Amino acid sequence: MIYRPLIRLTDRIRGLLAVSGVISLLSTSVIIVQMVWLSRIIHDVFMEDTARSDVHGLLLLLLGAILARALLTGCSQSINQRGAIRIKSELRDRLFEHLLCTGPVTLKNERTGELTSTLTEGLEKIDAYYARYLPRAMHVMIAPLLIAVVVLTIDPLSGAILLCTGPLIPLFMWLIGSMAEKRTQKQWSALSRMSAYFLDVLQGLTTLKLFGAAAAREKDIRRISNRYRLTTMGVLKIAFLSGLVLELAASLSTAIVAVQIGVRLVEGHIPFQLGLFVLLLAPEFYLPFRQLGAEHHAALEGRAAADRVFAALEIPTPHAPAHAVAAPAPPFDITLRDVSLRYPGRESYALHNVTATIAHGRVTALVGHSGAGKSTLFHLLCRYLDPESGVIRAGETDLLDLDQTVWRRRLAVVAQFPALYRGTVMENLRMARPDATIEDLRDAAALAEAHDVIARLPDGYETMLGEQGWRLSGGERQRLALARAFLKDAPILLMDEPASNLDPESEEKIGRAFERLSRNRTVLVIAHRLRTIYRADHILVLEHGRLAEQGAHAELAKRNGAYAGLLRRAAR
Repeated sequence: MIYRPLIRLTDRIRGLLAVSGVISLLSTSVIIVQMVWLSRIIHDVFMEDTARSDVHGLLLLLLGAILARALLTGCSQSINQRGAIRIKSELRDRLFEHLLCTGPVTLKNERTGELTSTLTEGLEKIDAYYARYLPRAMHVMIAPLLIAVVVLTIDPLSGAILLCTGPLIPLFMWLIGSMAEKRTQKQWSALSRMSAYFLDVLQGLTTLKLFGAAAAREKDIRRISNRYRLTTMGVLKIAFLSGLVLELAASLSTAIVAVQIGVRLVEGHIPFQLGLFVLLLAPEFYLPFRQLGAEHHAALEGRAAADRVFAALEIPTPHAPAHAVAAPAPPFDITLRDVSLRYPGRESYALHNVTATIAHGRVTALVGHSGAGKSTLFHLLCRYLDPESGVIRAGETDLLDLDQTVWRRRLAVVAQFPALYRGTVMENLRMARPDATIEDLRDAAALAEAHDVIARLPDGYETMLGEQGWRLSGGERQRLALARAFLKDAPILLMDEPASNLDPESEEKIGRAFERLSRNRTVLVIAHRLRTIYRADHILVLEHGRLAEQGAHAELAKRNGAYAGLLRRAAR
C-alpha cells in the first residue's frame, strides 16, 4: 500500500529512513549469524555428543547475537517513531496554518467536528503509517532478499521454494486489501460525520433542551454511533480474515520447506546442520511478510485519513503575494475602487463595483439590510476574501501585495460575538499582545471599562474562563474584546456592532470605551443601532451589494433615499 502523497513527505525524514534501512540490514545479518551458531550448537550437542562445556563460547556468542538483535529492533522502532512524530507534527502545523490562512469565511462550508477529527484522530492514523507500515515495507525489501540469497548459495532447492512461495503472501495481502480499502474509507467517513454531528449537538445543547428536542438528537446519535460500530466491525472482520490467510500461507510455505528438508535428511542428501540452519531461517524469511500483513490495516486507515487531510489542505486560501511589500506606515486611508465579489456557485454579486474611502481619524459606519454585503466588505478588509475585480488599497499599497500576517497586525477586530477560549482572563487578553505585562492588561481593561468586571471574578485576571466565556454576560464579553483591541493598539479598527443585544448600562459603557478606542484610528463599524450610526463621521449605505449612498448623517437623512428608509425602519 504505497500512497504517493504520503511517500512524498518522506523527503523530510530521508536520513532517518536510511538509518532504518541500515539497521534492517544489520538485523537480518545478525539473524543469519544467530541461526548459524544455533544450528551448530544443536548439531554438536545432539549429533556429535559434544560436552556442554565445549560449546560455552558458542552459547555466549548466541546470547550476544540475541541481545544485538533486540537492541537493533529497539533502535529501529525508536527511529521510526521519531520520523513519524516529525512528519505528523509538520503536517499538523501545516494543516493548522493552512486553516488559519483560509479564514472563517471559507471554513463556514466545513464542519468543525470533522476538521477537529482530522487534526486529531486523522493525524494519529497517519502516524501508524510512518511508524509501523512503511518501515515494515522497507524491511520486506531487505530481509527476505538477503535470507533468500544466503539460502540459494548453500541450498538451491530450498532457496527456490522460498522465492516461489514468498510472493504469494503479498499477493493475498493485495487481494484482501483491495476489498478492505473501500470499507476503510467508509469507516473514516462515518467517523468524520459522527464527530461533526456530535459536536454540533453539544454546541446546541442548551437550545435543544429549551425546545425539548434533546431526546430526538439522542436517538440520532445512537443511530449514527451504531452505524459506525457496524462499519468498524466490517473492517475488523476483513482484517482478521487477512491475518488468517497470511498466517496460513506463511505456515504452509514453512511446512513445504520443512517437509522437503526432512525427506532429504532421511535420504542422506543434505547434512543435518545445513538442513537445520535452512529450517531455522525459513520462518525468519516469512516473518517480514507476516509483519507487513499485520500492519496493512494500519496502512489502509492511514490512507483514508490522509485523503481527508490533503483534501483540507486543498481548501482555497486568499491570494498570497509572490513578493510581499512592506505595509505602509500609519496614518493612511483605505480606498476601494470598483470592488466586486461573487461567492463560488452563485451568479449574483455579493459586492458590485463598490468605490469608497475609509478615512484615517474618522469613524465610518457601514449600514444596509441583511444580505446587502456588509459582512463581505468586512471580510475583504480582513483579507479572509480577495476581490474578484477592483482594488483595495492601504495608502498607495494594494492589499493583495501585502502578506496576510503583516496586514492583520495592523488590524484590531471586535466582532459582534467575540471569541473567548478556555483559559484564564489573562491568557484571553494576551492573545492581542503575548508580551503584555499585568500593568498593560489592567490599563487596557480600564480603558474598556472591563477592569471592575474582572476584579469581581473569583481569581481576578487568573480566573479560568470556559468555552466562549460561559461565566460572563454578553456585555462583559464585549468589554473583554474591547480590552484586547486597546492592548493591540492597531491603527485600523474594524467592529461589527459591539453594542447589539445589550442592556442600557452595558451599552453605555461600551459606547464610552468605543469613543476612546476610535481616537486617531481608521475605524469601520458595521452599524445596526441608531446610536452607533449617529456617532459616525461618514456613512456607507449598501443595497444589494452596491454602494447606494455615502455621506454624513444629516446629509443622507435629507435625501429621502435608501439611508432615510433604513432610519424609518429602525425608528419603528
